[in-house]
Amino acid sequence: MRNILLTITYDGTNYCGWQIQPNGITIEEKLQRAFQRMDGSVVKIIGSGRTDARVHAIGQKANVVLNSSVPTDRIPYALNANLPQDIVIKDAKEVPMDFHARYDAVGKTYRYRLYTGKFRDPIGRNYQYHITDKIEIGKLNEALQALTGTHDFKGFMATGSSVKSTVRTIEAVEVRSVDRNTLDVYISANGFLYNMVRIIIGSAVDVAKGKISLEQLKSARDSQKRQLAGHTAPPQGLFLEEVRYLIND
Repeated sequence: MRNILLTITYDGTNYCGWQIQPNGITIEEKLQRAFQRMDGSVVKIIGSGRTDARVHAIGQKANVVLNSSVPTDRIPYALNANLPQDIVIKDAKEVPMDFHARYDAVGKTYRYRLYTGKFRDPIGRNYQYHITDKIEIGKLNEALQALTGTHDFKGFMATGSSVKSTVRTIEAVEVRSVDRNTLDVYISANGFLYNMVRIIIGSAVDVAKGKISLEQLKSARDSQKRQLAGHTAPPQGLFLEEVRYLIND
């Protein structure tokens, strides 16, 4: 028996998210089928966290306890041969048997892509949020920086989640210009709530558009009232970039 940590990249466009569900195809379901086709293995896949429908991942992590003769370094090749083109296993490594991809995570980084071109981009439409109104980049960054640090982010969480604590620490936020019309926002934290990144992005965009004030955003932060924050940005601009652990990666 080995506990194997996988690094997974996927295009979430055609999936109903990470977690298996009865009414749609998911990433987890495709991975389970790939293991079965590899050597008949029936495994429980433990993801570092769920991603929603149409959300992408560059460095999703998951662990599986595996009883298989396939060498660890060959597992990515064996699985990729049985996965669709929009899901790829980039790495597999053996970790301690008590390692848990979700509970042992100490931090994550998400990237969100904003596109500000005059007309929609038919090529990139599945990977970015097209904003037609003019936004002020300085105000966007100011709004994002107002949310760094340790806060109760209940006001930036969608309903439908039951967590013991809504306090999280945003360690860093960075806005990077990709080209004249494209911005990438990187957000690193010790953990995220349900739809937290998308609500933060939507709120910062609303501040940058002048739809809500910076003071209102701070009130949403301090009062934990969802109605004071901005809209929820759409899923297709969101990428899970990295999951961090104390073990050497």
